Amino acid sequence: MPGGRPLPPSFLLIALLLMPVVHVLVPLRQIIPFPVNLVGVIPIVVGVFLDFAADAQFKRHRTTVKPFEDSAALVTTGVYAGTRHPMYLGFVLILLGVAVLFGSLGPFAIVAVFPAVMEAIFIRTEERMLAARFGEQWVAYRAKVRRWI
Repeated sequence: MPGGRPLPPSFLLIALLLMPVVHVLVPLRQIIPFPVNLVGVIPIVVGVFLDFAADAQFKRHRTTVKPFEDSAALVTTGVYAGTRHPMYLGFVLILLGVAVLFGSLGPFAIVAVFPAVMEAIFIRTEERMLAARFGEQWVAYRAKVRRWI
């Protein structure tokens, strides 16, 4: 943890641990019945793929994956050609898949809040750092590729 800050996977883990608690304690309403809820596996697989593909791109470009550290390269290819934050998008897809598997309304609240938390804690700062480091290259990339999807 840089500077004592938790990293994004810690927030994913907390969200994943909260989901069954919310499902049991605040089930609200079952909205996706079995076996239809099993389609939740699809966004989980896609989310995991995005996370691994994004990490591989960072390694290929020899730049850091850790937020708040200076990037050695602006990665704009592979999964980064479709979204500026494929790792965060992958996390959201994983959470969405888990919420679908639970099938009750409660866990979807966590899915809805998670992107806002990532935006507030990580994305805004990361994008400011990228703008400062890469200037016009960042501006062109930001104009071409959406933040999420």
